[in-house]
Amino acid sequence: MPQLRISNEEYMRRRQTLFSRLADPDVDALVLFGPNNVSYLTAFGFIPTERPMAAVITPDSAAVLVPQLEKEHAEEFALVERVDTYPEYPDVRHPMEFMKDLLVDLGLENATIGVDSEGYGQIYGYRGPRIPDLLPGAKLVNILDDIEYMQMINSEEELNLIRESCRWGNLAHTYLQEYCEVGVSETEISMRASFEATRAMIRTLGSEYRPLVFGNSTAMAGFRGQIGKASAMPHSMTSGVKLQAGDVLVTGANASVWGYGSELERTMIMGEPTERQATLFNHMLEAQTLALNTLKPGRPCSDVDNAVREYFRDQRIEHMWRHHTGHAKSTLIHEAPFLDVGDDRLMEVGMVFTVEPGVYVPDFAGFRHSDTVAVTEDGFEWLTYYPRDLESMTIPI
Repeated sequence: MPQLRISNEEYMRRRQTLFSRLADPDVDALVLFGPNNVSYLTAFGFIPTERPMAAVITPDSAAVLVPQLEKEHAEEFALVERVDTYPEYPDVRHPMEFMKDLLVDLGLENATIGVDSEGYGQIYGYRGPRIPDLLPGAKLVNILDDIEYMQMINSEEELNLIRESCRWGNLAHTYLQEYCEVGVSETEISMRASFEATRAMIRTLGSEYRPLVFGNSTAMAGFRGQIGKASAMPHSMTSGVKLQAGDVLVTGANASVWGYGSELERTMIMGEPTERQATLFNHMLEAQTLALNTLKPGRPCSDVDNAVREYFRDQRIEHMWRHHTGHAKSTLIHEAPFLDVGDDRLMEVGMVFTVEPGVYVPDFAGFRHSDTVAVTEDGFEWLTYYPRDLESMTIPI
């Protein structure tokens, strides 16, 4: 049975590494409001709402501040020595006043504090003071770039969770393709495929399995509205349409394992492809193959996108371009760095990317595969492994 969570030892190493790489050696503590950042360093995954939550981390200990309704949740899952609570938001006393109490109690009122934000985000109607308003004597240092960089480089534990995600996303997509039939709605096909894959996933992984996310909590596959002419809209929305002969289908599949995910997308065709469909499909496939072969540690991320755009120009289809070649992927939907001409950060071993150049013709169809891969010392490792060729992606009707 694979390990289905990040070990406590790795969480502790992350904290030590973050403090050691800060440019300001005098940082006494960290205050993190971003849910992904809190989870990354404390194992506490939560649903962000109008009720602020935060982690306070020193070199020797950690604490979280949560609303009363999250008390038991934090006590069970957060890898911290202290859980402080406040009654509710809005309430007689603002939650950030309780944050001030926590920071003062830890002796940080005049400290140097590393933060990912000066205060909780203004979401779901939340409004409130920032740390400088609470502790005017404290010096704040923005550490967002440091923690984001650490999240770009995946450890072997993280890679194994992403591999496990790919395994179940692959199964969900297998069901999705199997259930595609003319006259059946995308919603029905997606729900059926996701249910079957999720049931197999839970039965196989057992009681130790935790998705650790809000929303898509297990295995899923679907179309997100990219059916027929709407496949030409890269970020379409589910509409519940029924599949028809000749439709181009752009799919997506994923699974969550301890908060880690993957991205598997394929272009499928209902029935024998037309010559135009086959030509555009093959352009997309050639561009993706070119992008994959450009992945190498030490090269700028921009090299990958430049290679794809040069191919589009050579083939005189640059007008069919809509988006960059890919993005990093681990615990969020999109992450930095980006496979884009505007991102010259160097690829490093342990980075995980989606590789997904697309070809789009309005009022006709769109063509996009997306695979999740890890950068290795000599190139890349396939993490997703679903068939890519046109014959495999043609659905008999």
